[in-house]
Amino acid sequence: MAFGKSPQDMEAIIATISELQEDSTVPKNVKEKVHRIVETLRNEKLEVSMRVDKAIQILDEVAEDSNLQSYTRTQVWNVVSMLEKS
Repeated sequence: MAFGKSPQDMEAIIATISELQEDSTVPKNVKEKVHRIVETLRNEKLEVSMRVDKAIQILDEVAEDSNLQSYTRTQVWNVVSMLEKS
C-alpha cells in the first residue's frame, strides 16, 4: 500500500490537506490534526508506508468529528483515497 509514492505525489497530497488549514469553517482541533498530518507526511525518518498509515489514522479521526461540515468531510475522504492509491 502506497509504497510507490513519489515526492511529487506526497507534496500534492500535503497541498490538498493543507487547504483545510486555510478554511475558516474548519474547527481548530481539526486544523491541529491537519498540522500533525502534514508533519507526519514530511517526516523522512519514517518509511513512506508508515507515514501514510499514520496520516490515514489521523484522517479517520478527523472524518468522525461531529463539528465537521459535510463538504470538509468529503475533502478528508478524498485525501484518504489519494493516500491509499499506490
